[in-house]
Amino acid sequence: MSGYPLIADHGLIGDLQTSALVSTDGTIDWFCSPRFDSPSIFGSLLDRERGGHFSARPRVDAFDVRQLYFPDTAILVTRFLTEAGVGELVDFMPTTSGGPHESHRLVRLVRCVRGAIEFDIEISPRFDYGRAPHRLTLTDDGAIFDAGTTALTMSLIRDPGDERLARAEQTEHGDVRATIPLVQGQVRGVVLETGTGATPHAVGTADARRMFDDTARFWQDWISQSGYTGRWREELHRSAITLKLMTYAPTGGLVAAPTAGLPEQIGGERNWDYRYTWVRDASFSVSTLIRLGFRDEAVAFGVWLRDRVDEQQDSPTGPLNIMYRIDGDPHLSEEVVEGWEGYRGSAPVRVGNGAAGQLQLDIYGEALDAIYHADLAGIEIGQQGWLAICRMLDWLVDNWDQPEEGIWETRGGRKDFTYGRLMCWVAFDRAIRLAARLGRPAAVERWTAERDAIYEQIMERGWNSERRAFVQQYGEPILDASLLKMVQVGFIAPHDPLWQDTMAAIRSDLVSDSLVYRYDPAASPDGLRGSEGTFSLCTFLYVDALARAGRLDEARLTFEQMLTYANHLGLFAEEIAPTGEQLGNFPQAFTHLALIDAAMALDERLDDAARRPRPSSAPSR
Repeated sequence: MSGYPLIADHGLIGDLQTSALVSTDGTIDWFCSPRFDSPSIFGSLLDRERGGHFSARPRVDAFDVRQLYFPDTAILVTRFLTEAGVGELVDFMPTTSGGPHESHRLVRLVRCVRGAIEFDIEISPRFDYGRAPHRLTLTDDGAIFDAGTTALTMSLIRDPGDERLARAEQTEHGDVRATIPLVQGQVRGVVLETGTGATPHAVGTADARRMFDDTARFWQDWISQSGYTGRWREELHRSAITLKLMTYAPTGGLVAAPTAGLPEQIGGERNWDYRYTWVRDASFSVSTLIRLGFRDEAVAFGVWLRDRVDEQQDSPTGPLNIMYRIDGDPHLSEEVVEGWEGYRGSAPVRVGNGAAGQLQLDIYGEALDAIYHADLAGIEIGQQGWLAICRMLDWLVDNWDQPEEGIWETRGGRKDFTYGRLMCWVAFDRAIRLAARLGRPAAVERWTAERDAIYEQIMERGWNSERRAFVQQYGEPILDASLLKMVQVGFIAPHDPLWQDTMAAIRSDLVSDSLVYRYDPAASPDGLRGSEGTFSLCTFLYVDALARAGRLDEARLTFEQMLTYANHLGLFAEEIAPTGEQLGNFPQAFTHLALIDAAMALDERLDDAARRPRPSSAPSR
């Protein structure tokens, strides 16, 4: 279906409470406000006719495009090269501080770099996924799009004496179109502000420059905290900034992705809303951020996780939910946006997430592992926090040995997933270590007995002697890439023959040109129609496993090959199609976390290998 950009043809901007996607043709086609999980204002990425957009592009038909980030920032620069001149579109969102804000600013600067250029601007908001109509009021200094309960204010960027925004007009749908002619050195633009009560006002170019400088300084100061100096510094720093962009600053919650409904298969039904905080994904971020040097972010999420553990609301799926809204609200419901065709015809478009009520036992291991690494980094566990951990472990003692939906949130019924058991083993193991380290009272003997029972069960039932591998679920010879974490979490040694055989089986069945499928839906029906691409997260887990097994040349080649599948800005969606096209929600936090972990594991082992003395050759006679 034509009319949609590739998922990879986007950059991400944001202000730490919400974000926007900007395509390489200068269109903002996804923007929700005031939060990541709020209804969309611009959503043409999921329905080109009904979704709404904000486009800014040269008036000519033929032009070349280059897109980059201003160095070490989240400021996106899109350059247009035409026969008459070169223009730039600079997009950013000034960062917010303090608590949640209803008002958020989105700044779009247009500049002529060489020659002359005309920009066509079109602002077409569609509030509440296109369900809420709006009324337009034009003024000399901008416009107000009023949707009743919320509004969007457009203020022009210009200096006194400048001609007004040229040839602006109101369309029949209550949108704004305009043309901005520029010659070399001229800068104009627009500031959009969400919320209610704002009045359009002229923004001077000096004020716009100050907003740019302040935003650039924020990001450059933040990334300067990184302690990483290894081989892939640019890639890791871009991943770190991307993760920061997906963090809701008022609570420290990390969204799995800032988008909803982007398909895992074009035309398929595997289209989910990822604008929430998964305990699993965000837990993995703690040790990653600590290793990179971003302690404040690790502390913020540690507090978010501690609050969820402290709350422990009664639920049939245990003391922790698998996901929460970014403010910690556990109540999520899934609905379909009626009438939206979906990205390239991939319907339905779902908002909310029906998997929120699933039982996924692995989250307890990920949560305890995060708490354990936070404690090692000096993030203290108070008495109330420790009591909450003990209550959580008491529940797990009685509930780990049961079927569940599993890490991949399958909708085909509960099963005995090996990965869920593995991470329950991690939960007990880390709790035992914490009790010893902190000298806290705990049911250590009971926890130890359960940990050992899980170990024995996985070795007996999770190992498939016919397949010569650890398998996805008990009693079935199906492989699963999530088990690549077995070495990383310390369950098995990297040179154990059982693990070597498992790696060989995964390479044979799940690896394609360095890319790794998470499992085979045909062999393990998950309750959904269609297929999917390779899972980017799993490819980086494979790199990590190769590095830990000492297969450094293979690990490095696989890593470098995987980097070629990133988009032009170094961003990854959830999956890679057989054609190399990026699929699924974009960008995905889990993938960028795994990229960082894989690079650091590989770096460490390459450095160790370089420091080892090489065997000297025998002297010649």
